[in-house]
Amino acid sequence: MKIELESGALQLSRGQTVKLQDAVGSTICAREGTVWITEENSRKDVVLEPGNCFRIGRPGLTIVQAFADAAVSLA
Repeated sequence: MKIELESGALQLSRGQTVKLQDAVGSTICAREGTVWITEENSRKDVVLEPGNCFRIGRPGLTIVQAFADAAVSLA
């Protein structure tokens, strides 16, 4: 997986999704707004509030969706 971001965060509009393929080991941090994260073959979904981070632990597809306007960073 390779995502290059300029300085700062990826801005998401309400309802917008980002699909990450094979991003295992990457960390998603909510900088603004709240986002929902689901990983392929996982029964647990994650909701991130601003300031919280989540490390992707499964290979395959990971979907990040904004509940409202949001900003996330990926590392």
